[in-house]
Amino acid sequence: MSEEQIVQEEPAAEPEQIPAATETVGVEQLIAQLEAATQKAEENWDKLVRAQAEMENLRRRTEKELQSAHKYALEKFAKELLAVVDSLELGIQAAAGDAPEVAKLREGNELTLKQLQSALERFNVLPVDPAGQKFNPEHHQAMAVEPTVGAEPGTVVKVFQKGYLLNDRLLRPAMVVIAQPPAEDVHLDEQA
Repeated sequence: MSEEQIVQEEPAAEPEQIPAATETVGVEQLIAQLEAATQKAEENWDKLVRAQAEMENLRRRTEKELQSAHKYALEKFAKELLAVVDSLELGIQAAAGDAPEVAKLREGNELTLKQLQSALERFNVLPVDPAGQKFNPEHHQAMAVEPTVGAEPGTVVKVFQKGYLLNDRLLRPAMVVIAQPPAEDVHLDEQA
C-alpha cells in the first residue's frame, strides 16, 4: 500500500460538540450576516441595473450624435454654396435684354444654376419658397408686413430670398413679406 491509501483510510475526526447557547447565537449571527449580504446584493444589483441603463443611454446618445454628424456634415459647405445660387439667380434676373450675347449669357447661367441646384438636391439641400403659404416662423424670417387686399392675413406675399433645408433641418430661413389686412379692415376690427 502506498502512503496515500493509508492516509485515506484514517477515520475522519468527529465534529466538536457545540453548546446550545452558542448554537443560538451562531444562528442569529448567520441570519444577520445573511440579511446584510442580501441587502448588499440588492444594492449591487441596483447599481448594476443603473449602470446598464446609463450605458444604454450613452450608446443611444452616441449613435444619435453620430447619425446627426453624418447627416448634417455638409451644413457649412452647403451654406457657402447658397451664396453662389443667390448670385446666379440675381444674374439671370438682371440679364433681361434681347441681344444674342445676353441671351447666351442668360442660358449659360441658367444651365449652371440648374446643375448646382441638382447637386444640392442630391445631398438633400432643398429650397423653401413659401410664396402664398401661411407664415411659419420656424422656416421664414419676416422682413416686413404689408397691407394686402385679397390675401389672408399672415400669408407670405413676397419672398426676398428663398430659404433652404438640409435633411429637413433649417439651413437658412426664407426672407419674406407677410400680408396684413388693409387699414379699413383694421379700423373695423378695432370698433368691434
